[in-house]
Amino acid sequence: MAGHNHHNDSPQMTAVLQPEDQAGRPSPPSSQPPSTAGVGDKEMAGCPNDSPLMTASQSKGQEAAASSSSSSSSSSSTPSSASHVGEAARTQAERGASSSCPLDNLKHLPPGGNKRGHLSFTKTHTVLVDASVFNAGAGLVPQRGKDVWQSTVVKMPCSPSSVMEVKSAVMKLPTPTRRWDVISKQLSALAKKKTASASDVEDAIFKYNPKYKGQWSFEALHSFVKDFPIAGNYFPKLFPKMAALALSLPEHVQKAIPLLKSGHSASITLSQVQISCLLANAFFCTFPHRNATGPNAEYHGVPSINFTKLLETWSQRKKEKLRAVLHYFNVVTGDDTKPKGLVTFERRCLTDMPNWRSCNETMSKLHVTSRGTIETEGTGLLQVDFACSMIGGGVLGSGLVQEEILFLMNPELIVSRLFTEKLADNECLIVTGSQQFSRYSGFGDSFEWAGPHEDHLHRDEWARLKRRILAIDAVHFKHSRDQYNMIAVTRDLNKAFCGFKGRDHNEPDIATGKWGCGAFNGDPQLKAVIQLMAAARARRGLAFFTFKDEELELGLERTHHLLVTQRTTVGKLYGLLEDYCAVQQGSGRTHVDLFQFIGHNVGPSRSPHKL
Repeated sequence: MAGHNHHNDSPQMTAVLQPEDQAGRPSPPSSQPPSTAGVGDKEMAGCPNDSPLMTASQSKGQEAAASSSSSSSSSSSTPSSASHVGEAARTQAERGASSSCPLDNLKHLPPGGNKRGHLSFTKTHTVLVDASVFNAGAGLVPQRGKDVWQSTVVKMPCSPSSVMEVKSAVMKLPTPTRRWDVISKQLSALAKKKTASASDVEDAIFKYNPKYKGQWSFEALHSFVKDFPIAGNYFPKLFPKMAALALSLPEHVQKAIPLLKSGHSASITLSQVQISCLLANAFFCTFPHRNATGPNAEYHGVPSINFTKLLETWSQRKKEKLRAVLHYFNVVTGDDTKPKGLVTFERRCLTDMPNWRSCNETMSKLHVTSRGTIETEGTGLLQVDFACSMIGGGVLGSGLVQEEILFLMNPELIVSRLFTEKLADNECLIVTGSQQFSRYSGFGDSFEWAGPHEDHLHRDEWARLKRRILAIDAVHFKHSRDQYNMIAVTRDLNKAFCGFKGRDHNEPDIATGKWGCGAFNGDPQLKAVIQLMAAARARRGLAFFTFKDEELELGLERTHHLLVTQRTTVGKLYGLLEDYCAVQQGSGRTHVDLFQFIGHNVGPSRSPHKL
């Protein structure tokens, strides 16, 4: 364990230490963890929840280990997965024994109703439609309420308390005017047009945001409309429809929308029409008090929602983003294509941290593959969004990694930025019922909008599409070597468990992948093991998509098989990670391959204290 002396020149350590090349990258692993035949029985014992994150002695021990390696580089990279062997060409002998299961063996959302009972408003569940009307089968009618103007709720553009100063031809001094009156005048003029230009949109927005004239640019919107081929350029006809949709806000949203505040578990259910109306207002930048982003801003703890960043500086990325966003608006403004369901946004806060050293659960089911994607092959599972703590990340800017792409394909997710405060270390966001409107190809600079998507998922008893998305944010490491300490490991274990922990036995299994890797500099092997442990503690199966990384697929499959056959518990694996981090910290610029480390320390020949 962490208290043992670690000798990097032992035969076991020599076998797994990898010298880095001149570029600072570790050499590929020389071997894979051994496989053993047979599958052990799964232990389902409980896990105490009363332990602090780390004891003082362990913290000091890790500080000492970090100090001893201070002369080593802090920018060591994680293992490369460059060598690939075609999956179809691999023989079973090459892959070895496996405990991985077919995808169909994992638990999916059932095609029928979830038996959730009647839709109802509670102290922690805000419903923006009339629940009694909905439960009677009479459709979706907005829930009546009163305007609230305070920082614990979304301040609405149509609120009587939202005012601005307007100069008139008669009065020399500016006079206070209801801001919605100005917004209504400008958007009504747009809505009456048969076609509207990007300049018309820009002029309207500046009329009720005059202080930002000269600061905001609409270059991306102008270039997008101007350069788009005439044959498919439906946008001038779309802008008036979007303006009309935005104007319907007082009709569709009549109840105050509370913020999903940090430290409180709560949820909001609203209709897809209400979401489209709110997002149309975000496009036209109508939300008050949401343009300032500094530390003293009223909503500094909530993501931006007005679309100013998306509409400004032009880039190829912005072009593809606008294609996805405007396609969404084209669908939701169509008479025959308006969505007719509900969506629930739920913030969960984990109050009881597991004592990971004492967890007796063994590994859950695992399906691991280098083919397919979370959003397609993972349909019907709890789909993990590799989130930022500010939900949505750079979706309204230039960001185009997994979370941003997910939000562009399912634009209803963007509305979560309106009311979701920054996620704390023990919090997650679960979205049930969002609709996919588009297809895509590529990633980052290669991302392209690939056309419309028709969603044919069943709906549950609350008229929500059977799609459940889990947003969890991993630690973002400036230097990859910073992740090899148990404070960071435990934090991400708790974060993953917060999202993976189910409410009942009817919860689906989980679809995930290289969470916290890429731009967040996480080690794919370490993040995979962390998610295996969290899923085991939550007693849920895992579908792990490696995104064409066949080396990670094979290594994870073999490591999981070893852990299953040796009946390694989560607690024992946590202790092994303590050892691993201590060795990694003391290894200088030499990278220790985690899968090989596990392979050399778990097995029938290892003494119990090694586990």
